[in-house]
This record gives sequence, C-alpha cells and structure tokens, in this order.
Amino acid sequence: MKRKNAQIRTNAGFGRQIWGKLPRKALETLKILTSEFQLSIIAGDLQLLNGRWYVTHAGLLRLARRLKCSGILTAMDGRASDPSVNRWVFKATVFKTSRSKGFVGYGDADPSNTSPLVRGAEMRVAETRAVNRALRKAYGIGLCSVEELGSFSGPSQSFAAPPHSNGHYSSNGSNNGQPRLRDQLCLLIRQHSLDPTLVKAYAADFCGTATLKEASRDLVESFLLELRTAAKNDRDSLLCKLNSYAQSTEVNA
Repeated sequence: MKRKNAQIRTNAGFGRQIWGKLPRKALETLKILTSEFQLSIIAGDLQLLNGRWYVTHAGLLRLARRLKCSGILTAMDGRASDPSVNRWVFKATVFKTSRSKGFVGYGDADPSNTSPLVRGAEMRVAETRAVNRALRKAYGIGLCSVEELGSFSGPSQSFAAPPHSNGHYSSNGSNNGQPRLRDQLCLLIRQHSLDPTLVKAYAADFCGTATLKEASRDLVESFLLELRTAAKNDRDSLLCKLNSYAQSTEVNA
C-alpha cells in the first residue's frame, strides 16, 4: 500500500510539473491508473489532452511485458486495405498466456485520419492502432490510446504558438495546459536513454538552424514526431544517427 501511495504521489507530482494544476477528475483517474496498472507519466505511458488521459503505445507494451504477455500477432487485412490510396487495415491478436484464445483488435489508417507529418507511414500507423486496441481489450484499459486519435500526431497539434508569440521553440510556459516542447523532448530522451547533447545537435540539423532555440515551433514539433517514431521503431538506427554527431560536437567543444 505504501509503495502504491508513493507511486501515485510521484505520478501526480510529475503531472503537475508538465501540465500545471490537474483537474480533480483527472487526478482521481490518474490515481486509479497508477494503482491498477502502474502506468507512469515520467516513462511516457500517459498523455493528458484537453483534461482527459490517453495511454500511449509504449505504455501498453510495458504493461503487457509486466503482465507477461505471451505474444502479439499482427496481420494485414488484404480485403479491406487499398494500397493505391494508402489505406491500410490491420488485425492484431494479443495472447495473454500460451493457452489464451486471444484478444482481437483492428486498426485502420489512411491520409484522411493521419497527420500530414506521417504521410507514407499509414501502414505502420494502422498496425500500431490495431495492437493498441487489442492490448486495451486484453488488459481492460478503458482509455483510448494517443495513436488511435484522428491524427497520429494528436498531442503536437496543441503546440501552436500562442498570440504575440514569435512562433519559435521556447522552454518557458505551456499552451492550453499541454506539455511544453522542452518537456516532451526531455521525456523522450529519458524514456529511451538518449544522449541529450547529441539529440540537440540532431534537432538543430533537422530544423536547419544553428541551435534548437532558433527553430520554429512547427519544425520542433516535426522533429519530436521524427524522434519518437525512430526511437520506437528502430532505436539502433537512431543511435547510429546520433553517434554521427558526436565528432562534430567534440570539435565544436
């Protein structure tokens, strides 16, 4: 009980650091999610959007691993998919145990329900959505996942520059109660154990600016999506990419 209470306090404290004062309903829901599923904000398991909690793909996978999920099977639905218009439908089956009959979830994606930032990646989005739905069904997660929203980059839509802003990346303040861009970047770095210096060098190069602070918010949002996707789908390639900036940072130092 003491451990659960400590986890709840930690989650609530970190949530306030990112989103400010949490609404009473959101705080009560967070206590339940922490106690029943051990979902962690600092690990990137949860996102708060418009006062509602959403679970992430990474959070669902960590939950499945903790509960010793036996396996996840995915398959493309050829009859419902149409590659000519980038419409993909996937079926995912989660097996909680080796004797489980499986929990099925379907996911679809096409240009009409994904962000322009992930054009050409609709197939991967559809598979992710299918896996998320199957995992939520298997483990009784009533929350929708971030990746199942109308846009795969749902959270980043809330980072539009506020009135009187110069539209550049800023580490100060937040918009509409959403995480600051800096917080999002720091969370990704901690979550995937990345080198902060190399990530910043990569970000500046990606945005085409001398430093990350000079980049526009739109460019930083695009970089966050790029980094999040690479860390999730091909971490080894991402590490190789980051290591390519090591020599340049040493020279500049």
